[in-house]
Amino acid sequence: MSTPALKIYNTLTRTKEEFRPIDPAHVRMYVCGPTVYDYAHIGNARPLIVFDVLFRLLRHLYGAEHVAYVRNITDVDDKINARAFERGISIRELTDETNKVFQQDVKALGCLEPTVQPRATEHIAQMVAIIERLIASGHAYAADGHVLFDVPSMQNYGRLSRRSLDEMLAGARVDVAPYKRGDMDFVLWKPSKENEPGWDSPWGRGRPGWHIECSAMSWAHLGETFDIHGGGIDLVFPHHENEIAQSCCAFGRDVMANYWMHNGFLQVEGEKMSKSLGNFVTIHELLHTEKFGGRKWPGEVLRLAMLRTHYRQPIDWTVKALEEAEKTLDRWYSLLDETSIDLSAKPDDSVLEALADDLNTPLAISHLHSIFWSSRGTEYEQSIAKRGWDIHDSDAASMAVATAKLMGLLTSSPAEWKRSVVEGAGVNANVVSSLVSERLAARASKNWAESDRIRDELAAMGIILKDHKDGATTWEVKR
Repeated sequence: MSTPALKIYNTLTRTKEEFRPIDPAHVRMYVCGPTVYDYAHIGNARPLIVFDVLFRLLRHLYGAEHVAYVRNITDVDDKINARAFERGISIRELTDETNKVFQQDVKALGCLEPTVQPRATEHIAQMVAIIERLIASGHAYAADGHVLFDVPSMQNYGRLSRRSLDEMLAGARVDVAPYKRGDMDFVLWKPSKENEPGWDSPWGRGRPGWHIECSAMSWAHLGETFDIHGGGIDLVFPHHENEIAQSCCAFGRDVMANYWMHNGFLQVEGEKMSKSLGNFVTIHELLHTEKFGGRKWPGEVLRLAMLRTHYRQPIDWTVKALEEAEKTLDRWYSLLDETSIDLSAKPDDSVLEALADDLNTPLAISHLHSIFWSSRGTEYEQSIAKRGWDIHDSDAASMAVATAKLMGLLTSSPAEWKRSVVEGAGVNANVVSSLVSERLAARASKNWAESDRIRDELAAMGIILKDHKDGATTWEVKR
């Protein structure tokens, strides 16, 4: 089968388009990263996972060495200033500490490390350079220690969000200030107080506005125009709209990025996530505490649960969805447990086609199910059955693993997976293994009373034993 053409839904045009990179030898993607003042919440995990799948797919289609993925770290922001002051630590201490946890959490979700993770504070020079270009071209002005973008100076401002200036003004939280020429004008640079981070600039000591940071970092690492810009749907306006305004006007370009991709909103158990409702949950809490569903969840479970919904659709984050995802992974890993895997195997063509169709991960996962559980239902499943695949056959198992890995799944060994599930349920895997060994010894010496006692002890811990004809015993956590 020939390589499928990648199609992407472009927010800029509101159509699904065939992806044509500016340079196939240098495919470039930028995604807005975290503001590192607190742990990232589960809604933040969605773009991390979605664009990691896209990164993996682009690497598969164009070659890993031909794809650049930039995901920034915002480490200068008013929220950061306030949190550092509240905790009585320096801003750098706060951002380093928070970023370290973020990187650990993202790794646990199975995400590859981006090509570059630039920090905003390391790109002040590029921000100043863009602002100077905007002032020189008449698109920005300095006033009272601030520099602001003159929104009416850009003729097609609002093209991404498709709102008129009046609509944007009505829906935006506009800062009222005497130095602003227009209500929609937004800050590029602002003065810093003595206790706030600041850098020298032509307009005095100050710090950047939020939007200019991403324009500067994408320019520094991907150029004036690049292929794909991604993020959550909540960033379309004003953040991405303002990024486009800054970059296009500074460099005299018609577009900043050719394709704009946005993932949908996330709610928790049918309600909007908020601290006031008590349903605000972070990635770190899901991985390391029993806050959600009374247990810790392996990162791969979070990933599969996220990918079961198409990235552009709203997603309802529920305990039930996590339980279903875990059961699915349990089945897949159990089938691979005693099968040798060829790491050079290629992904399944139908899964590749689904992913190439605007990251249709639900369809891709459905096809992956069919590889594991071939029945006589759909045409696709019939083709699986006709090929005579048996998942215990190493070729079929190897293809299943290669296919899953394209989505960042089945990246652990069955033993590692079992350990993560067991530990998530609050069970000590070493203790269980020791008791199972003691029971095997008791059975070997025909000490049936001791064997039964150990079985009962394990059952009380929530462990189900399965004795096999060959004398071996396997176990799993009761759910």
